[in-house]
Amino acid sequence: MTAYHHFRLAATRAPRLPLRRRLMSAALAAGAGLGFAPAPAFAEESPDALIERVGNELIQLIGNDESIKRGDIGAVNRLVDEKVMPYVNFERMTALSAGRWWREATPEQRKQLMTEFRNMLLRTYSGALEQVGNQTLRMKPLRAEPGATDVIVRSEIVQPGREPIQLDYRMHKVGGNWKIYDLNILGIWIVETYRSQFNQEAQRGGVDGLIRSLADKNREFGPGKGSQGT
Repeated sequence: MTAYHHFRLAATRAPRLPLRRRLMSAALAAGAGLGFAPAPAFAEESPDALIERVGNELIQLIGNDESIKRGDIGAVNRLVDEKVMPYVNFERMTALSAGRWWREATPEQRKQLMTEFRNMLLRTYSGALEQVGNQTLRMKPLRAEPGATDVIVRSEIVQPGREPIQLDYRMHKVGGNWKIYDLNILGIWIVETYRSQFNQEAQRGGVDGLIRSLADKNREFGPGKGSQGT
């Protein structure tokens, strides 16, 4: 089973699992071709404090927005662009996922890769939002050396009557601001998972073949639910 189908299956079978996972995955994916907005100023905000603040805000916003919970891609895009993308380095995430093929890609190919990767993540996880409800975010202690510029922030999604959901972030400091560039859901890092699949596709058809493969997977979703606003 490919990484794409593994994550899609997880989103379908365990709709409560991907609560913030869907957001941040969508978030990670939503930067293609959009540029990166400057992060709001929060003086000396630590990476774990940033995740806690933004995460709790997202959980509340999703829980109160029926269009997002229905999987409306247009509504998800708007939320992601406004509330998440200022804190995500999606270009780096795509580059790490594509590996050497990113280095060989032209600027136009890179743009297409980010676009298709973004769309795949958005559509893969959109159905998970239907079940967002009573979840809360619980942070774990940050283990990082003083002055570190690349850290892992660990957290859990707590939901009544269920096991907590592991949700961790790889973050690095860019110009004084912390940015997310990878996400770990239930022990699975997105970059590592997709790197293997991307490499297989690119070995068969080069960068253009990888782009076509992602575009084909996006078309598998078809119109209908989760495709509004695209």
